[in-house]
Amino acid sequence: MINIFPGLPLIESPLFSSLKAQWALTPEEDRIANDLHDKGYAVFNFPDNELDNRIDRIRHNLGPVYGIDFDNPDSHKTMGECRIQDAWRFDEDVCAIAANQIVIDLLSKLYGREAFPFQTLNFPVGTQQEAHSDSVHFSSLPERFMCGVWLAMEDIGADAGPLFYYPGSHRWPIMTNAMIGRRGYGSDLASAQDPYGPAWIALCNAYGLSREVFLPRKGQALIWCANLLHGGTHQNDPRLTRWSQVTHYYFDDCIYYTPAFSDESIGKLDMRDLVAISDGVRRPNRYLGEDVPGLERSVGSTAKKKHGRRILKKIRKLRGKFGKKATESQ
Repeated sequence: MINIFPGLPLIESPLFSSLKAQWALTPEEDRIANDLHDKGYAVFNFPDNELDNRIDRIRHNLGPVYGIDFDNPDSHKTMGECRIQDAWRFDEDVCAIAANQIVIDLLSKLYGREAFPFQTLNFPVGTQQEAHSDSVHFSSLPERFMCGVWLAMEDIGADAGPLFYYPGSHRWPIMTNAMIGRRGYGSDLASAQDPYGPAWIALCNAYGLSREVFLPRKGQALIWCANLLHGGTHQNDPRLTRWSQVTHYYFDDCIYYTPAFSDESIGKLDMRDLVAISDGVRRPNRYLGEDVPGLERSVGSTAKKKHGRRILKKIRKLRGKFGKKATESQ
């Protein structure tokens, strides 16, 4: 069967059932494809024989950056930094997890375009983040060619602020500034998702969906679709850790941009200038096989990098504790 909707990920196509028969999926790949199509997420065991060793090294290398007393079981673990963005730039194990070729090949097969990792986030504790969709932070044209992979680096219980999500919410309309009556291009926000909170709550109420909580074992990972509503539950016990890594992936032959700082209706896009973690090669913004000229950055895109620069500066000061030299930010 010819895919007459190449502008949709295969797993989100209205022709999913017919197209899937041509993919030559293994039983496990078939299960993951069905879960992503039906629920917007899928759980799998992360395919890396060195994963336990990588996790140990990541926790050792990144630990000093968070400003948390991990050696004291009674210390308040949520009082320091809650995340490090793009540790793949200096930590080989973070990079290896993000660039896992088996995962990249799986995503490429399920989405119908070549996947590439472009961002990592490493957490020692839960985010306690309100329900949100990543589609306001990272989006593409055509839509929905973005996904996240969340990896549990330890067993995570209900009191550690586990991940939650709303199954089926990936099918909802993708939130834009035009939908909520807001101009985004050139704006500045302390939190890119705050303006959309009331709209997501309204959708949850309208559809009557209930959230589910993910209580993974160490080494389990979760793929979620770009528009899946998800967040972090309240951390009942602040003494607990919740070590995890998130890798965000885009797909080739798309325009990559940040919707929170864009106005699509009038052609004002806060476009991203990306380098693939997997090979270090720049991925240009493209539309139907042609490069898109005139890369623009909005005021908001500059402001939202401040936190990342502050963390990177702190990391550089702690290079000696990592046991290997960090590379310069690209």
